[in-house]
Amino acid sequence: MKGHIKAIILIVLGLALFVPLASTFPDGLETVAKYLGIEEHKPLWQGLMPDYTLPPISNAYASTYLSGLLGAIIVLVFAFLIGKTLTRDSAS
Repeated sequence: MKGHIKAIILIVLGLALFVPLASTFPDGLETVAKYLGIEEHKPLWQGLMPDYTLPPISNAYASTYLSGLLGAIIVLVFAFLIGKTLTRDSAS
């Protein structure tokens, strides 16, 4: 089995194990802003996965799991493409 297939399988298994442990409490910056009474403005753009969820999916666990998996795949694809581009240019 190729190395990248093993890495993808490990990522999927890691997400399956650690997604239920994700904190539902706000992060440090959000807590400080709330403590200081700073209001958050409505964003200009919601993004693809607001608050680490996929809005069309109603099940919170599945939504968080799939957004984590999709995010990991997006990062891996971009890292792979950047790596291919950089190594192709340096080999020429």
